[in-house]
Amino acid sequence: MLTDSGGPRVVALGGGHGLAASLSALRRVTDDLTAVVTVADDGGSSGRLRKEFGVLPPGDLRMALAALCGDDTWGETWAEVLQHRFASAGDLSGHSLGNLLIVTVWDLLGDHVAGLDLVGQLLGAHGRVLPMALTPLEITAQVRGIDPSHPLDITTVRGQVEVATSPGTVVSVSLDPANPPPTPQALSAVLNAEWVVIGPGSWYSSVIPHLLVPGLRQALISTPARILVNLNLQPQAGETDDLTPADHFEVLLAHAPGLRVDTVLADVTSLDAPGDLAQRVAAAGARLVTADIARADAPDQHDPVTLAAAYARVMGQS
Repeated sequence: MLTDSGGPRVVALGGGHGLAASLSALRRVTDDLTAVVTVADDGGSSGRLRKEFGVLPPGDLRMALAALCGDDTWGETWAEVLQHRFASAGDLSGHSLGNLLIVTVWDLLGDHVAGLDLVGQLLGAHGRVLPMALTPLEITAQVRGIDPSHPLDITTVRGQVEVATSPGTVVSVSLDPANPPPTPQALSAVLNAEWVVIGPGSWYSSVIPHLLVPGLRQALISTPARILVNLNLQPQAGETDDLTPADHFEVLLAHAPGLRVDTVLADVTSLDAPGDLAQRVAAAGARLVTADIARADAPDQHDPVTLAAAYARVMGQS
């Protein structure tokens, strides 16, 4: 699928399984790929390591690195090693080996970016992984209707895990600290990209946080790159239950006034009201592209091969 030129310069923003799916597809489309990853996770192994060592939460960074591993034996083996999670009655239980490896390299080098680059070299990763900020962040959300007996009341919820699993409807999100310094290499990558891909992923806890880092948001607004928004296949339980695909797009734009979107990519089977999304996308001056990009055996997960084909068409690579 790659062209002789190796494909465009692409930066992908997000976190968790959504970003991993996007990266697994994008590495089939371009040889010049950078992932910019959210750093607000506070649960599980990442939360424990973040609290104990004061480092960035490594989990989403680990998943991005695993997604960039190749399809050969080396790549598949190392992806499995990174994702391996210990299960025991001891202190290691729940930790993934990849998280421990990343934190080990950070401890030795004292540099988050250099550490991730070194791990990427070890894996033979098909791209670079960068944190969106060099400070561990906390997500704060305003949520309506947590208590069903008071459906209009707004409650403040703190922490990525709580935001992702809280009942009620998320109204808005913010970061603490509110003005974190963005990673300089991430800013450079965005400003020099030809395409920036935003999403898919947990909309309020993995995707929108990138737009809440002022320096990164301004880079996204200023970049000459074309911006592609990849919508989720389904609403996420506990976070976006009530949001349609069109609502997802509107929420994204509301958190980044001035963002110029070139293309919105949506799975054709996820659109109950395609006309509504098409109207909102057109009003934003963007084009809507639909494709069958969900796995046949798991409709809530993107198929990396068909998603890669969709990316290639959008980016003029096929």
